[in-house]
Amino acid sequence: MRKMMPMKVSELHLSIQEEIIAALGVKPAIDAEAEVRKRVDFLKAYILESGAKGLLIAINGDVDSAAAAGLCQRATDELTAEQGKEYITLGVFQPCGEQEDTGHGCAAAKAFGLKYTVMTNIGDAVDEIALETEYALKAIGQHRHMTYQGKGEIQAGTRMVILHALSLENNLLVVGTAHASRAIAGSCAKWEGAGADIEPLRSLHRRQVRELAVCLGVPAEIITEAKAADRLAGQPGEARRGVSYEDSSDYLEGKPVQPAAAELLESFCRSNAYKRGVVPGI
Repeated sequence: MRKMMPMKVSELHLSIQEEIIAALGVKPAIDAEAEVRKRVDFLKAYILESGAKGLLIAINGDVDSAAAAGLCQRATDELTAEQGKEYITLGVFQPCGEQEDTGHGCAAAKAFGLKYTVMTNIGDAVDEIALETEYALKAIGQHRHMTYQGKGEIQAGTRMVILHALSLENNLLVVGTAHASRAIAGSCAKWEGAGADIEPLRSLHRRQVRELAVCLGVPAEIITEAKAADRLAGQPGEARRGVSYEDSSDYLEGKPVQPAAAELLESFCRSNAYKRGVVPGI
C-alpha cells in the first residue's frame, strides 16, 4: 500500500500526482497581478496582527528571493503610507565566502529601492562549525570530512540563526522563500530551510514565481538565470537533482511529464516529507 502523505477519505481515489498537487495547494494557472495583490495583503495583515515593525528577507540572488523581496517592500511601503508610521523591509545578503550571484541580490534590492540592507558572510562560521562537527565524528570513530549534504545543513542553519537574531533585535518577521517546486524536490533544508515566520510563495511552483517576478519588476537577468548551487560554482542546483524546475512546474500543473522525471519527483516528495511538516511530538 503506497503512502505519500495524509489524505482525506474523499481523496483516496486521486493519483499520486493529484495527491501532491492538492497537498501543496498549487493552482494550474494564475493571474500574476491578482496573486501579487493577494500575497501583499497577506503580508500586511500578518504584520499588523503580530505587532511587528516590518519584514526581514534573505536575498540570495535567485528569482525566489527577489520576488519575495518585491512583495515585502510593496507590503511595508503600503503599510507606511496607510498607518502613518514607518514599516521596514530589511534585506539580508548571506554569501558563504565568495559567491557569483551576490551581485544579483544587490541588483534586486536596488530595483525595489530597499532602504535597509546588510551583508553577513557566513563562510568562516560555516567552516568552524563544520570543523567542530568533524571533531565530533572522530570522537565516535568516524575519521572523515562532512558530506556535501551535511555542510549544506550547516549553511542553512547558520543563515537561520543570523536571520532570527536580526529579526528579534528589530521586531521583524522572517520571510521565507519556499515554494512548491522546492518542496516537492526536497531542495531545502529541514522545515523548508529557515524556519521562517511567514511564507508568501508556498503554493506557487517555480514558473509561477517567475510570473510574479515579472509583474513585480525583478531585473530580467535574475528571472532568466538559474542560481548556482552553494559551493558548486556554475552548476545549477536543479542539475544536481536530475530534474528541472520546468519538469516540476509541469508536474504541479497536472501535465504529463516524462516517466523518469515523475518517478524522481514522487520519490523526492516521499523521502523529504519530513522537511515540510511541523516537528512531530506526542
